[in-house]
Amino acid sequence: MYTEKVMDHFTNPRNVGEIENADGIGQVGNPSCGDIMKITLKVEDNIIKDIKFKTFGCGAAVATSSMVTEMAMGKTIDEALTITNKAVAEALEGLPPAKMHCSNLAADALKVAIEDYLKKQNV
Repeated sequence: MYTEKVMDHFTNPRNVGEIENADGIGQVGNPSCGDIMKITLKVEDNIIKDIKFKTFGCGAAVATSSMVTEMAMGKTIDEALTITNKAVAEALEGLPPAKMHCSNLAADALKVAIEDYLKKQNV
C-alpha cells in the first residue's frame, strides 16, 4: 500500500518539532480525516534555514510533512512557494489515492507558514 520512501519518512520522520520564535507559522487541517499539520520556519537572507513540523494524523500525513520540510530546507522563499502537493507525493514515490489529500495538507501548511513570514515582513 505504501512505498518504501513513505514508510521511511513515517518511521524516521525528519525535522520533527517546533521552532521557538519562528519567523513563519502555518497550520492547516482536514476535518474529514482529522489530520492537522503545523509547520514553523526560520528564514535568513530570504532562505529557509530551519523548518520543523508537528503533525497529528495518519502515517501518510507524517510522511508528507517530513518530506515537505526536506524539500523546503535551504530553498529561497520563492523556490519553496513552488513546491506543490503533487511534487510532495512524487518525492515520496507515490501515495495511495485515498491518501493524496495528505500531500495537499503538507504543501498547504508550508505555504501558510511562508505567507505568515511574508506578512510579518510587510511583503
